[in-house]
Amino acid sequence: MSDETPVCSAKGCRSDAVWVLAWNNPKIHTPERRKTWLACEEHREHLSQFLGVRGFLKDVILLTEWESPEGSTGGPARDGSHQG
Repeated sequence: MSDETPVCSAKGCRSDAVWVLAWNNPKIHTPERRKTWLACEEHREHLSQFLGVRGFLKDVILLTEWESPEGSTGGPARDGSHQG
């Protein structure tokens, strides 16, 4: 386990994450599965809208309150991989 502070998943952003965006793609994931993106305050709305318009967004939770549910990816994405 790393002691590094989780960072926002928005492309190019290195800000500390504050939010977990739990989502799934119903075309390829079972209903209970949750994938996660992390978001800083600045990118929470943008990333939520990106997932929401596709019908993927399931929940937005403070990182400090996040507990990985069964069927999730095992934890929030930490690689800044969102391309939106």
